[in-house]
Amino acid sequence: MALPRSGPVRSEAARLAILEAAVSLFTERGYDHLTMEGIARRAGVGKQTIYRWWPSKGDVIAEALLEGRLLDGRRDLPDTGDPRTDLAAWLTELFTLRASPDGEGLLRSLVAAAAGSAETGRRLRAEILAAPLIDRLSRSMGGVTGPRLDAAADALVGAVILRALSREDFDDGDMRVLVGAIVGEHPARAEGPSTAVG
Repeated sequence: MALPRSGPVRSEAARLAILEAAVSLFTERGYDHLTMEGIARRAGVGKQTIYRWWPSKGDVIAEALLEGRLLDGRRDLPDTGDPRTDLAAWLTELFTLRASPDGEGLLRSLVAAAAGSAETGRRLRAEILAAPLIDRLSRSMGGVTGPRLDAAADALVGAVILRALSREDFDDGDMRVLVGAIVGEHPARAEGPSTAVG
């Protein structure tokens, strides 16, 4: 009797083993010491098996991020009821992560992966600009949707990447200024004090 075919199952098992191995090695040794050979050895697969799915170690790490295997929920935005405060707190958390050795390597790996693959870049952009971020931006801008909201999201993420690449230190106050510059003046402040006469 013929044995059941298990190729696709083996392939998926190998893919998951590779991602788990990459995350483990990234956490243990950092991005600079991460190699395709090391990932293959830890995953128990041949190096060519990795190259079947990913052209570089940066792409492996990007895939792990996209599948939620990295950052331990630190991508999640808080929801305090004040979308500007939520955005500033989220940005502060990202910059705190960036300042760590893991965060520095993660940023470099994602930039490298996006530069090497347009598809990876599109997927990362879609992940970063997911519903929570768009929701907070829209609420902070008075419910704006469409091209103006898309432009604000691109401007915010672009500013984050530029500031992260500069490796400067930023605090919560700096993040609030950044958010204000992107989304505009707070509606309550823009209206100014009431001048109605009773």
